[in-house]
Amino acid sequence: MRFSYAESMTDPSFYAPLARAAEEAGYDSMVIPDSICYPLHATSEYPYNPDGSREFLEDKPFLEPFSLIPALGAVTSRLRFTTFVVKVPIRNPVLLAKQATSTAVLTGNRLALGVGTSPWREDYEVLGVDWAGRGRRLDESIAILRGLAGGDYFEYQGKAFTLPAVKIAPVPTEPIPVLIGGHSDAALRRAARLGDGWMHGGGDPADLPRLLARLAQFRREAIAEGHSRERGTPDQQPQPPTTYAAPQAPSRAWPGEGAMGEGLPHAWGGHRGGHPPGGYQIHVISLDAYTVDGVRRLEEQGVTDVIIGFRWPYVIGPDTEPLSRKLDSLRRFADDVIAKTRSPGGT
Repeated sequence: MRFSYAESMTDPSFYAPLARAAEEAGYDSMVIPDSICYPLHATSEYPYNPDGSREFLEDKPFLEPFSLIPALGAVTSRLRFTTFVVKVPIRNPVLLAKQATSTAVLTGNRLALGVGTSPWREDYEVLGVDWAGRGRRLDESIAILRGLAGGDYFEYQGKAFTLPAVKIAPVPTEPIPVLIGGHSDAALRRAARLGDGWMHGGGDPADLPRLLARLAQFRREAIAEGHSRERGTPDQQPQPPTTYAAPQAPSRAWPGEGAMGEGLPHAWGGHRGGHPPGGYQIHVISLDAYTVDGVRRLEEQGVTDVIIGFRWPYVIGPDTEPLSRKLDSLRRFADDVIAKTRSPGGT
């Protein structure tokens, strides 16, 4: 089991010392959220808190993830950073690819890209992007990101985007894991067919077993249909990464060639192609993650990563918890749970 530290909507000056402390305490990664703006008027509801309200977000300090992660990477050496999650369809996919690959380079391949569609219609309206078609934009953006991250010329012709042959530099020396967030069947299917993993968004704890079961079902179906980036079945041990030879001409993606039938090739373009190492990732939020026995239960369900936070995030108003208390909490958990799961008598 890997452990991801979660802290956000807090004093921006806290992030660097918290990242350093998380690395020293033995956490594997830190999750970084994405929020664009807070509209005065909105009708959208938030799907992951009890009442769907959004007021807890007002005036909360969100730093742009591709700005924050390189800063945290500069003060750490091992800790990975996972976006939780980037709202992909509201972004230009080429700019997103440039931001993600630059961040991966600056952090020494320590970026995992959690992606989703955003529950906020207002994000789309503010940025002039249609709400309809957001799923297709996400799918095609993933294909473009993977193609450009290979380092060779890449061109794309889809229904949402058309891209002439271009390349970007620098690119990371390892593939960037793309983790799909969301609880709907559409999101779970996308995670099974296109993702290197899935990210759970929280919500009702009783719903997690059903989500894990649906994800496993969709992964089996995707593998059987040849529409998965995985090899074997979800019940088998992770397989070695698959690599692809460099193309002789610009890498291309055309509608119907890949998963979902929407121009989504499974190979990365270029000589750095292939799957991220480490197998399929399943990141969850669960109360079970706070005990050694609970971690064991989650492992038995196929969970690979747990997201750990120490305060209720849906409170209206500023975060008043001092840095010293945050540091104490993350260190205490590391001693009580992380260390014990990694000891001979643990999980």
